[in-house]
Amino acid sequence: MILLHTVLSRLAETSPDRNPSSIRFWLLRMISTREKHMDNRPFPSLSALEDYAENTYSTLMYSTLAALSVHSTHIDHLASHIGKACGITALCRGIPVLASPTPPVKSPEGANVTASRSPVLLLPLDIMAEAGLREEDVYRYGPEAEGFQDAVFKVATRANDHLITAREMLKNIRAGEHPGHDYEHQNEEQHDYRDIGPGQESIDPLLRRGFGVLLEGVPANDYLSRLETANFNPFTVKASWKLPWRLWRAHKTQQI
Repeated sequence: MILLHTVLSRLAETSPDRNPSSIRFWLLRMISTREKHMDNRPFPSLSALEDYAENTYSTLMYSTLAALSVHSTHIDHLASHIGKACGITALCRGIPVLASPTPPVKSPEGANVTASRSPVLLLPLDIMAEAGLREEDVYRYGPEAEGFQDAVFKVATRANDHLITAREMLKNIRAGEHPGHDYEHQNEEQHDYRDIGPGQESIDPLLRRGFGVLLEGVPANDYLSRLETANFNPFTVKASWKLPWRLWRAHKTQQI
């Protein structure tokens, strides 16, 4: 916290237009949310997972946009959907690591030391109930657990829905039209801007300046595509050598 205060104080002195107070607000919200989930508790519902993603992944994007002096309701709205997609995707990506037993560690004397971390499954409980999936079955049988891939499919579908929404919004905003739906966080603290009308003249320069932040959606989309190819089995998803090229193409075409 001392380091954060020092950096933001210097930023306020040298570049007040970067809005250090907004950066501080977003970073503290992200830290506070992460502290509440340090115990790796399961999410009670898919909506709770979305709220977590909003308060971490989306919030980090808001902070970066503030550092770039990109103050726009529409771009925050885009970042909200993309951040939620990234947060949900990260949960799917982490299943093979967090839900697998930690292998024993060798002591200096060569003895096996029991791992201190127990496996955890963070899939939303309401989705697991719908799919008939039991947490213990995943620990015991891995991806062969009954209902596992159905549960992953439902969660991954929500992430993909957010990316589809963001693409449609981006298309509408560039055409000078309404994004398609209202921003649920509009007029909340640090989101209260004046550019709520469609087709404002300043949106294109702001989009170009902040588009690198929105590129977070590209790795998420890449992983979701590979997850679908693996029939929604995170344990068999392979790494993608095409991701750097997809990032370059997205930046070149200004499309997510």
